[in-house]
Amino acid sequence: MKKKYRIEAVASGAVESQYQKSRIEKICKETGLISLNPLWGRDPLKLLEEVLSLGFEIVFTAVAAEGFDESWLNRRLDEEAVRDLKILNKKFGVHPSLEGGEGETFVKDTPFFARKVEFCGVEKVWRGYWGYLKVKEAKLIDKSGKRRAAIA
Repeated sequence: MKKKYRIEAVASGAVESQYQKSRIEKICKETGLISLNPLWGRDPLKLLEEVLSLGFEIVFTAVAAEGFDESWLNRRLDEEAVRDLKILNKKFGVHPSLEGGEGETFVKDTPFFARKVEFCGVEKVWRGYWGYLKVKEAKLIDKSGKRRAAIA
């Protein structure tokens, strides 16, 4: 893939997870790629506020920690979600940017994307205290509003 797609680097969203950062760096070293960690060491709450102010559209795709419930699946990261993450952090020790494996997110849109992702069919899979979002179909949408190819 490095040669075929002319990939030179891998960017990760690691903020404080030494495990995640070291695994990606190891793979990059083995494959001759550069490991980029632009968020490393940033204050997680300030980082969340920054991505919101920049217009990122992010949804929760998995949660697995005390305090989370099924309602978090496919929930948009917004100011209310950040407030709720702060509460979960104080009450249960949930990392605000989910660095302890408490959950996963998906970036559907940013100001620099030419197209955004739209989920057309999802299923919430809940297993009592953890769950994930199963995306059955998604489409790329031009920012002008035109639909693109399905990416299911």
